[in-house]
Amino acid sequence: MRQVTRLTGDGHQTPILTSRWDLRVIVVAHRMFERWRQENFFKYLREEYLIDALADYQVEPDDPTRSVPNPARKAVEKELQTARTHLRKLQVHYGATAIDYIDGDTLSPAGFEIAEEKNRMAIDKAKGRIEKLEARRGSLPPRVPLADARKGQEVVKLSTERKHLTNVLKMIAYQMESDLVELVRPHYKRVDDEGRTFIQMALQDTADIEPTEDELRITLAPLSSPHRSRILEVLCQDLNKTKTPFPGTRLQMRYSVTSTS
Repeated sequence: MRQVTRLTGDGHQTPILTSRWDLRVIVVAHRMFERWRQENFFKYLREEYLIDALADYQVEPDDPTRSVPNPARKAVEKELQTARTHLRKLQVHYGATAIDYIDGDTLSPAGFEIAEEKNRMAIDKAKGRIEKLEARRGSLPPRVPLADARKGQEVVKLSTERKHLTNVLKMIAYQMESDLVELVRPHYKRVDDEGRTFIQMALQDTADIEPTEDELRITLAPLSSPHRSRILEVLCQDLNKTKTPFPGTRLQMRYSVTSTS
């Protein structure tokens, strides 16, 4: 293994472990931080764009030989996690009982011996259960064919075509939102905290649409505060510079904000 550590100006360190000795240090760091960026991307899409939401309930046949995580092993791992948590609680209780006895706060010597024996028996029993669960987990393969995982069930999956299409649209919407955030960044001091909220407000804002011979005039209503309305005006000016036509027409879209004076 190889460790690459990123050191920031404030002294914070981020260690990265890798088995890739063929990559330069900067490449290793770049790939790791880009991975975090991707994870944050999908986290945001799940929370704000419902990328995990079902587009429909249609199903299609699935490949019965497709490898999937073994549900039986997953159930054992869940039991194992619960058993380990229980063991930690017993060990904490045992330690607390011993400290109280040493400090002379609670038990007599005879009482402590009884409590100690009881705690040891409970801990030994918990350890025995963990050993059995670990042995059972070791006997189960991590992955199995889909047909084995769904014995007695129809081997189908949710229709993917429409789901893929809606996910593409959601990702495009996210990228559009990101581009608009970057346009307002020079004019909005709190863009890192409120930039996306501002863009969402702007996209939900009411507007008047007026077509002319060569333009499609989109006049937005002022936002909740004069400061945000001014930023919206700047955003409209930047969008007008792109000279973007309305799809399917030659009408150039021109944005503005209704004057409050």
